[in-house]
Amino acid sequence: MTTPVRYIRVKSTVNLFSPANRPTGNIAIIGAVTPPTTGTGTVIPENEPTLFSDPDDAEKRAPGALGKAVALAMRQEPGPGLVFGVRLATTPDYTDTLSKIATLPVQLVVIANTPLEAGTGGATPTAGIVALANHVKGPFGDGLERMGVAMLGKGDTDTSIISGALNTDRMVYVAHKSDEDVAAAVAGTIGGYDPHISLLLKKVGVSSAPFTAQELFTINGSEGDSAPPGGQNVNWLVNPALIPGEGVYLGEGYTGASGTTDKKYIDIVRTLDDITYRLKASLIASIGELRISRTGLRALAGEMEAVLEPLRRSEVIDDYLVVVPVLALFDKPQPTPEDLELIAKARRERFAEAMVRITYAGAIHRLTINLTFE
Repeated sequence: MTTPVRYIRVKSTVNLFSPANRPTGNIAIIGAVTPPTTGTGTVIPENEPTLFSDPDDAEKRAPGALGKAVALAMRQEPGPGLVFGVRLATTPDYTDTLSKIATLPVQLVVIANTPLEAGTGGATPTAGIVALANHVKGPFGDGLERMGVAMLGKGDTDTSIISGALNTDRMVYVAHKSDEDVAAAVAGTIGGYDPHISLLLKKVGVSSAPFTAQELFTINGSEGDSAPPGGQNVNWLVNPALIPGEGVYLGEGYTGASGTTDKKYIDIVRTLDDITYRLKASLIASIGELRISRTGLRALAGEMEAVLEPLRRSEVIDDYLVVVPVLALFDKPQPTPEDLELIAKARRERFAEAMVRITYAGAIHRLTINLTFE
């Protein structure tokens, strides 16, 4: 069929860039395996990460502390993403085993059935938990940042053990009165929620007796009627009378933060890791492509805003501000010689600095109501 004259022909091809995605709820659990006396052929090898997709399979292929921990983490509701199990060697070397998971795409790490121990005459943490705390501090490659989860001994309320290497916002500590692997259960619970969700009063699928008021005071410290949350870097399990039915919940969402500069809450650390990766994954396509020019730098700022704006609209963050200092120099109507030199330097070094300020609105953790009857 004869077609009309077309002076300009355009044939479009769609080839959109899709940024990489980072999971937020994957877990690695390290633990001992007790092989049965017969039928040992299915037991997982030592120091080799193994992905599990079924709790029963985990208990079968990794019998003992590791299999029970993996199964417990997977049975949380909501549950985690992927769960890897790593069998400890017969003579445990925690640092060596942890090095085997350094490149795994996990965000939470647990050592199965390994509580912090309070020694006679002073708190003495187990070597495995110290190695875990040092491991989660990194450094790691892009998107591999993670947190560790550990539990105190059953009924322990001494928070002074959280000191030295254990004081880090990359660790989560839980006090309990349970015979189960609370660390694995809490890790499974954390992995089931989006990073920005506060872990306060989130259900944990374990059985645990309640703490007394005095024990909670020892764990958490004092809080006045008009005071903000106290906290001594340790969370606890609780069954609030105000929540209908029976269940065990996480009594707070603290990290093992040190001082006022570290991040106090779990959701802050996880959200910051997530946003950092989103920005990097979106901007990697700009490296080697965008120019240090007015147009290029505005495109750079626009790409960052394209990542942050959906988070603002979904109320993950409250507000944000993107500032590219060199772009401000381009936009000046009459740049000074100093401004021109800074622009020239950025072009010579092929280096553009950008600053992003994010306002994060945390969830309510305490609510004070004054009732006045007249």
